[in-house]
Amino acid sequence: MSARKASTRWTAPFLAAAVALIPGTAYAAGGDTPGGNLGKQQTTATRQDKNLGVHTKVQTTVEGSPKSTKTGTLTPTNSNWDPPACWYEPAYTPKQIEAAVKAIRTFKVFGIGDLVGGVFDSYFKEGHPYKNYNLDKQGEGQFWAAAVNEKRKDEPEAKACNKLPFWVAKGEPAKERLAVSPRILAEYAYDQIPVPDTEITMTPKGETKVNLPTWVWLDKAKFKKISVTASLPGTDLSATTTAKPVSLKLNPGTSDAETYPASGECPIGDDGRIGKPRAKGTPADTDPPCGVRYLRSSGDASYELGATITWQVTWKSTTEPGGELPPGEFGATQDVVVREIQSVNR
Repeated sequence: MSARKASTRWTAPFLAAAVALIPGTAYAAGGDTPGGNLGKQQTTATRQDKNLGVHTKVQTTVEGSPKSTKTGTLTPTNSNWDPPACWYEPAYTPKQIEAAVKAIRTFKVFGIGDLVGGVFDSYFKEGHPYKNYNLDKQGEGQFWAAAVNEKRKDEPEAKACNKLPFWVAKGEPAKERLAVSPRILAEYAYDQIPVPDTEITMTPKGETKVNLPTWVWLDKAKFKKISVTASLPGTDLSATTTAKPVSLKLNPGTSDAETYPASGECPIGDDGRIGKPRAKGTPADTDPPCGVRYLRSSGDASYELGATITWQVTWKSTTEPGGELPPGEFGATQDVVVREIQSVNR
């Protein structure tokens, strides 16, 4: 192994450990001076991953977000898949890398600043692998750095982006599996979809009778398609992820019950509604299109009726064809009191 390859091999992990000793100077990707537009956020992010990582510049916009209601986050039905925990994105100009190393050198306690700054200089300045911070290439590209999905920063996968910033020339793709892409943006947007609380409406409300069908439906106004667009400013990278409710799964909370339909899965109708209210005058024993019939009283307690909506998720981009992402689920439970039907003997 050559001396240069050996140096590159040990430099990254050594830098990662060394930077951890310095309590926080970072430079924003938005300017060539300390702080910039994202200084405070980047300082936090840099201290998290110890590899001159940055707070992501990815921006999201929501279309169809439910108003005046609590929201939650989708859980993928595929347990082997999760939205990305980290990726690499354009982060530093040559001048910003140079400025960051100079700032590190100002930390004088026990000479750590000079020690760490020297190691960074070896990586970015002295040809192992970069020379003079690539200052002669200012405007011709950027150093890409690790960014972490804040919702998943404590997951082990968030540590997968452990490389130091690497150079990507303008107009060229980043030769890195975890480099940000429309697909990664689409998966990130998946994590940002604000699905409404799965609050069902029932007839009868809150309390029902043994063997009496309870009708269940969802508020059509709240359960509509929701889209989130994730984009990276300064690039042509953008993706839109859309979630559409397709079915409602009912779990009565007891084996002493029957569901309508028998599978407990209520599909979305042609009118966009899941289930429907019981019309006035409908006989009490009429089977609902979506609902539950309890066969035993809940006594002094109640049953927890679980309601979980399955959302179909797709994505598209202006630069890639897009496609499907794993369906997502979001659910809640409601207490249902079940009483015996009282009869009067004369």
